[in-house]
Amino acid sequence: MNKSQNIQENPTTRKIRAGLKKRYAAERRFRFYGMAGIAIAVFALVVLFVSIGSKGYTAFVQTHIQLDVFFDEALIDPAGERKAEVLSRADYAGVVKASLRARFPEVKSRRDKRQLYGLISPGAAFDLREMIMADPSLIGTTQKMTLVASDDVDMLIKGHISRETEESARPIKDTQVAWVDQLSEAGAVSTPFNIRFFTAGDSREPELAGIWGAIVGSFYTMLVTLALSFPLGVAAAIYLEEFAHKSRLAALIEVNINNLAAVPSIVFGLLGLAVFLNFFQMPRSAPIVGGVVLALMTFPTIIIAGRAALKSVPPSIREAAAGLGASRTQVVFHHVLPLAMPGIMTGTIIGMARAVGETAPLLMIGMVAFIVDIPQGITDPASVLPVQVYLWADAPERAFVERTSATTMVLLGFLIVMNAAAVLLRKKFERRW
Repeated sequence: MNKSQNIQENPTTRKIRAGLKKRYAAERRFRFYGMAGIAIAVFALVVLFVSIGSKGYTAFVQTHIQLDVFFDEALIDPAGERKAEVLSRADYAGVVKASLRARFPEVKSRRDKRQLYGLISPGAAFDLREMIMADPSLIGTTQKMTLVASDDVDMLIKGHISRETEESARPIKDTQVAWVDQLSEAGAVSTPFNIRFFTAGDSREPELAGIWGAIVGSFYTMLVTLALSFPLGVAAAIYLEEFAHKSRLAALIEVNINNLAAVPSIVFGLLGLAVFLNFFQMPRSAPIVGGVVLALMTFPTIIIAGRAALKSVPPSIREAAAGLGASRTQVVFHHVLPLAMPGIMTGTIIGMARAVGETAPLLMIGMVAFIVDIPQGITDPASVLPVQVYLWADAPERAFVERTSATTMVLLGFLIVMNAAAVLLRKKFERRW
C-alpha cells in the first residue's frame, strides 16, 4: 500500500497524468471543432437548398386557362384553300381574343378588352397554329382548349402577387383578378406540370421560357471540353510522370501547371476572347469556343489528378512488368495506366463538374446572347445553364425569379450527380495497395 501511495504521489507521475489530461482535452476540443465545422457546413447547405427550392419549385407547374375556342375560317383561311403558307400566317391571336370575348361578353370598352386579352399568354396563338398545321380539319369547329395563362395571372395563382396589394402597386388589375376568380370558380383554371420548361428554349415571355436550349448548349460545350481536355490532359500526365527526365524544364512545367489550376476562370475567358474570337475568328457564342476555353481551364485539374493516380501505382507493378520483358511504353500503357484509370476518371469528372458550372469565361466569349433556337451542332449559337441563370436573374419580370431558382436547382442536380459519380467510381474501382 505504501509503495502504491508513493507512486501516486510521485511528482513525475503527476506531471505525466496532467499532460495526458491536457492531451485528451485537446483531442476532445479538436473533435468538437471538427463536428461543429461539419454541422455549420451542412446547415449552410440546407439553408441554400431550402432558399433556392422555396423560390423555384413553383416553376415546375404552369397556370392554364380552359376556353372554348372557335377556329373561325374567316380569320384562319378565308379562301378555304388550306394552303400551308396561308395557315401558318393566319391570325391565331385574333382567334384567342374572340374566344375571350365570347367567354366574357359583358366586356365592351377597348381598355377592358386589352386587359382581358392580357389573361392569356401570346404563346397560346403559336400553340393553336401548330394544332391547325397538324390537323386543318379543325377549322370551323369549336374545341375546348387549355391555353397558357400570362405570367401575371400565373404569379397571382401561385401567390407571388398578393391580392391585398394596392392595384397601382401590382401588375394585374382588379378587373383581371375578378375575371380570374370567375374562371377559377367555373373550374377553368388549372396548374399542370410545366413540361414546356424542359422542352422549350429561351423566350421574352416568362411563361414560355424553357431550359432545353441551355441544356443542349451545355451538352455540346461539355462534349467539346471532354474531347479536348481528357486525352491531352492524360497524355501530359503520363509524360510528366513516367517519361520526362527530372530537369529544370520539367520542374518549370510542373510549377506552371499548378499555377494554372489557381488562375481565376475569367482569365481563360479573356484568353478565348483575344485568341479564339479576335485572332482565329471562331464563331461567337458557339459551344466549340466555349468548349475550348473550358478545356484550357480543365487541363490542370486533369493533369494533377492523373499524375497523382499514376504515382499511386506501386513501383512493384512497373518492376514486375519490366522483369517479364515489357518495354517502357508497354509497362505504362498495359499495366500502370489501367490501374490508375479510376483515379484519372475521378479527377476528370470533378474537373468537368467545375467546368459545367462556370459562367465568367463564357460571358467573355459572348455566350450571353439571347438564344431562342435549340442549337443543332457545336458551331450554332447557344447558351448554357449557368449563363441562362445569369440572364434570367437580370430580367425585370417577377416570373423569371422562380425560373432562375428552378434552373439553379437543375444545375445543382447535375453537379450532385457528377460528383456522386466520381465518388462511386472511386469506391468501385479503387485499389488499396
